[in-house]
Amino acid sequence: MSGTSVDPAEVAKFSAIAAEWWDPAGKFAPLHKFNPVRLEFIRKQAAIHFGRDDRSLRPFEGLSLLDIGCGGGLLAEPMARLGFAVTGADASEKNIGTARAHAAQSGLAIDYRATTAEALAAEGASFDVVLNMEVVEHVADVSAYLAACTGLVKPGGITFVATMNKTLKSLALAKIGAEYVLGWLPRGTHDWNRFIPPAELKASLEEAGLSILKTQGVSFNPLAWDWKLSADVDVNYMVLATKG
Repeated sequence: MSGTSVDPAEVAKFSAIAAEWWDPAGKFAPLHKFNPVRLEFIRKQAAIHFGRDDRSLRPFEGLSLLDIGCGGGLLAEPMARLGFAVTGADASEKNIGTARAHAAQSGLAIDYRATTAEALAAEGASFDVVLNMEVVEHVADVSAYLAACTGLVKPGGITFVATMNKTLKSLALAKIGAEYVLGWLPRGTHDWNRFIPPAELKASLEEAGLSILKTQGVSFNPLAWDWKLSADVDVNYMVLATKG
């Protein structure tokens, strides 16, 4: 993976727990809980952008989607069920192995590849939708990575980028609370110094040639023990952008 923005230490970290992606009570349990709110946002915004009926069974037939940093396929599989022609890419061979095995069990045709954004861009690959969910905080060079990802978005296409804000609140909740107090995530999963403020992320996306359409906060409600879309971007947030 030389010549890419991939951080080998981060790849090794997730490769070590690759077998647990689909265990809702395992190390990725928080992501299973978080997934429905991400899916709701992606489905609604993609339907609006492409003029599709998100109430239909497979509203995105005829559209292609790349899930970059796909892990075990927690987003790729529901996207395939919604009709997208899905490509899942991850720098970890073990993650891709887990994703392929689960897709086969689920009867889903997903093109999983152990590769990088830079390699796909070099091939000239492009997609109507590029999902970039909780990846930017794990790469070695954010600007180079986003530039490569931008090259993968077709003109008129959209990309979703999800990450965590660099605030004291995110340090307390997403790092210290999630990893050390509640034990939701393995210790060392995140490096708070790599978290990115929304203004910085949006500036990087615009510099790469994208136009920002929407910034969406995501908040955890401890009373309902659930996630919801909100105006609060202090911890988790998603940015939707398009290539003109």
